[in-house]
Amino acid sequence: MSDATSEDPTSPHPTLCFESYRSKIVVEQTEAGRAEATTILNETNDAIARRAQNPEEIAGTRIGKAYTTAAGIPAILKTFEFGLGEMGPLRTVETFHRINQRDGFDCQSCAWGNPDRRKFFEFCENGAKALSDEATKKRITREFFAQYSVLELAEKSDYWLNRQGRLTEPMVLRRGSVHYEPISWDDAFQLVADELKALDSPDEAAFYTSGKTTNEPAFLLQLFARQFGTNNLPDCSNMCHESSGTGLQQTVGIGKGSVTVDDFEKCDLIIIFGNNPGTNHPRMLTSLQAAKAQGAKIIAVNPLPETGLMRVANPNPQDYKNPLELPFALLGGGSALADLYLPVRINGDVALIKGIMKFILEEEAAGRASCVDHAFIDEYTAGFAALVDDLKATSWDEIVTGSGLTKEQVEAAGRMCAASKRMICAWAMGLTQQKNGVDNVAAVVNLLLLGGHMGRPGAGTCCVRGHSNVQGDRTMGVWERPPKAFLDALGRAFNFVPPAKWGKDTVETIHAMCEGQIKVFFAISGNFVSNTPDTAYTAHAIQECRLTVHASTKLNRSHIVTGQQALILPCIGRSERDVQESGEQFVTVEDALSEVGTSQGRLPPASPHLRSDVAIIAGIAHATLGESPIPWRSLAGNYDLIRDGISRVVRGFENFNQRIRAEKTFYLPNGPRVRRFETASGKAQFTVTPIPKHDLGPGEYLMMTIRTHDQFNSTIYGLDDRYRGVFGGRRVIFLNAEDMREAGLHAGQLVDIRSHFEGEVRLAPSFLVVPYLISRHCAATYYPETNVLVPVRSVADKSNQPVSKCIRITLQPSAAPDPRGVDISLAAITYNLKRNVPEQVTTT
Repeated sequence: MSDATSEDPTSPHPTLCFESYRSKIVVEQTEAGRAEATTILNETNDAIARRAQNPEEIAGTRIGKAYTTAAGIPAILKTFEFGLGEMGPLRTVETFHRINQRDGFDCQSCAWGNPDRRKFFEFCENGAKALSDEATKKRITREFFAQYSVLELAEKSDYWLNRQGRLTEPMVLRRGSVHYEPISWDDAFQLVADELKALDSPDEAAFYTSGKTTNEPAFLLQLFARQFGTNNLPDCSNMCHESSGTGLQQTVGIGKGSVTVDDFEKCDLIIIFGNNPGTNHPRMLTSLQAAKAQGAKIIAVNPLPETGLMRVANPNPQDYKNPLELPFALLGGGSALADLYLPVRINGDVALIKGIMKFILEEEAAGRASCVDHAFIDEYTAGFAALVDDLKATSWDEIVTGSGLTKEQVEAAGRMCAASKRMICAWAMGLTQQKNGVDNVAAVVNLLLLGGHMGRPGAGTCCVRGHSNVQGDRTMGVWERPPKAFLDALGRAFNFVPPAKWGKDTVETIHAMCEGQIKVFFAISGNFVSNTPDTAYTAHAIQECRLTVHASTKLNRSHIVTGQQALILPCIGRSERDVQESGEQFVTVEDALSEVGTSQGRLPPASPHLRSDVAIIAGIAHATLGESPIPWRSLAGNYDLIRDGISRVVRGFENFNQRIRAEKTFYLPNGPRVRRFETASGKAQFTVTPIPKHDLGPGEYLMMTIRTHDQFNSTIYGLDDRYRGVFGGRRVIFLNAEDMREAGLHAGQLVDIRSHFEGEVRLAPSFLVVPYLISRHCAATYYPETNVLVPVRSVADKSNQPVSKCIRITLQPSAAPDPRGVDISLAAITYNLKRNVPEQVTTT
């Protein structure tokens, strides 16, 4: 989120028409012997819907023993396995030592902050995978596209598509064709410009960014879109942390977390909600280990016990004073991270947090030790009395039922919080991708405010974002709801009048495309089709566009599911040299902890025909708008000019060029760090958050989508998930063993998954059942395979973020034959169900 709010951040998002799509594919279905008219929104013979989904590949899947320690020797071996396999030995050595270094490039993977004292190996296994994936020696040429039609490519998995290598020249898919063919850069830019200029309104175009996009192209993209005349700037934040930005903005006045990396070495308690750092941002494990070394306690809150929160082995030689200690550390069982594991049910976090706060207030009332900081509350907060009244009115039965935990488990967490003087709460999409995602974030803030854990060293909020610059893109103005102050500054700096009408976010963009309201879709990085909800519906929406354009490094499904015309514009990667008219360029990023740093690639580009994101945006802008009043070609030739523009528009970036060269990194202003809360009242806001109720019927479960360990975002690096014991396949569903017994299901059985939302039923067929240590009545599956089950109209209140972590499903034995080539180890499953978790707590 931007650090400035829009004029009315609580106003509802518009409801757009869904009926025209639904009416196309209503079918009759019989369930339980009773005929019902049921809307199955993805069971259709439409080829576009089939192309949007991964093929149903089951053979080769093996269910084995899950790894119970993160990092260590397996991580080291995997790191170099990917590097050597994609880049070869010399290129691997050349590139690995430059990741996250001050004279190198920022990792294109996670957004975790860099410490002030960097190590030689300042990267993780998944960062190495991301680098190796980008720096691969494999290439996709025009001959590849002549060999494979888009229909043939659609039969391939996302994993296969990504493995083919780097894109090397611009390609166009013309109307009526099923093969991409080469196109020159000038002709590609002119094609986009002609389509944009032919629109009846600028609002018939949308400009999308992935969090992989760095600050300079992000700023340039929003500048182009707004000079063109639209605020249609959807981005990946709309799908992952929009609820965080909205919740934080309303409660503490800034849509970002408040802690720094150094705060983790000063805290005494860390609570981690709905987050799997071992897979999604492994460098966070280093910060957690540093906190443990200083005596901090950790509480892990998650429906399943993620390995990266339980035990970790530190593979960095620099952390061992005696080098002889390293082999023993790597060969051993690692060290424990979580002191307390709470297997909360899906969307049970508000109930848990209210239980912790209720316990703390009861302890205070009984005259026992409590963390309640009344001096802080009186001076810096509003709404405390209403919170207290709500907690008193909330029964322990509601808390236990809503959280899926016992009262003793909640009290164990309460005692740890009551004793804390410096608490950090960290969270990711387990909290945000819920109907009440904004309330989830507000509840976390409540807990911190109760103890005064804001504006003191070692305490505060930690919104753990995914892609490396997803937070920076929003700071640069990539937002469909820009604040007036930002637009005014932008207009003054570049001598034009930006549009005031709010644009469309990601979900609204999908609806608008389906209704023919958006006709040109342009994306910098990302894989829109595989990352968005309701895959079949999104595919139909994309198909309605006149032109879809993607600036990309690798092939993905969004190049296969297209508009009537499509362009692939190949761009240089973060690890590659960017040479423009004024010489070699660097770019900047903002991590999840609000620190801005540089990124400069050193490798030669994968092809001489590649262009930078900045050059691509500027080329299209020049072809569309000309050079007045904004000199697009000059901006593309010298990124200092873009940074000069940023310094005139974005608060905290004053003297940007001078500071980034002199300081290398700097933190942006953050009010809560100094107890300044830019809310309507000028104070941090306590919020009353109801406990959500789901009332599951017989045979119903709440399902959440998750990533595998060989995956980042929707990019599939491999087919293993060693921390969960799944190898060689992805089409699995994790269930509680007791739930399986009640449903009469067995390990390795194939089931079809149906999601249910307001009378609509969506289908994802043929998933292997895997018993797992997951909370009762909960299920977990990998995405993007089950994005097809996420209803596009199931969104979070206030933030309009898709609800991908709380999907009501039922299971039915598949009509498909028993899978061949699947290896189910019952001994390994038994081991996985008894794997180590902190002794104080057992699963429900």
